[in-house]
Amino acid sequence: MIRVLVADDQALVRAGVRMLLQATGDMEVVGEAEDGAEAVRQAERHLPDVILMDLRMPRVDGLEAIKRVLAARPSTRIVVLTTFAEDSNVYAALRAGAVGFLVKDDDPERMVDAVRRAAAGEQLLAPSVLRRVVERFLDAEEQAAAPAPAGLTERELEVLALVGTGLSNAEIAEELHVGVTTVKTHIAAAMDKLGLRNRIQAAVVAHRTGLVDAAFRPVRQPRPSSQGRTGE
Repeated sequence: MIRVLVADDQALVRAGVRMLLQATGDMEVVGEAEDGAEAVRQAERHLPDVILMDLRMPRVDGLEAIKRVLAARPSTRIVVLTTFAEDSNVYAALRAGAVGFLVKDDDPERMVDAVRRAAAGEQLLAPSVLRRVVERFLDAEEQAAAPAPAGLTERELEVLALVGTGLSNAEIAEELHVGVTTVKTHIAAAMDKLGLRNRIQAAVVAHRTGLVDAAFRPVRQPRPSSQGRTGE
């Protein structure tokens, strides 16, 4: 059962999201919050797997709440709820550790899918959107290209590059001819070694270090003849 916390200052939005998620059978809304301060308290109390977080809330806004929640429990998956897809605060929220965002007028099915994907460790940005986010991050940081991350295995570097292209775990598994569980293991190991919170931050690292080229495709070494292996 996926445990979900809904944080939004509009009671009707919270009620609608609760009804939608509770009807799935594999999700439980364990708490609701009408502002960021309450969201932090509810997160500490209920330990949700996923938080749907509105950014524009009174007292403590969603961005500050994201920072506080992740400081206390980094494994929490936070999905931003926003009215405008171009909300500049969305980028700040992603930088703070949110795993993606949903526009409030999206189809209900998309919200359900987003919660499931967030709980499974997937990213919630289409490749085209991910590219814009990465470019925004790199422009804001104004940092020169960095060398390839130290301490990662060759396969972890390869998986990190593919994360940078926006591929899902299943798509990476198909590309590398390995199992999805193997992909998850490599991603988790790479992110742990680099101190990253989510795949968006991993994608930024992949671009900044040159693992993904200007054409937004991974920089790949020639594959050995053993490419048909099912795991490494």
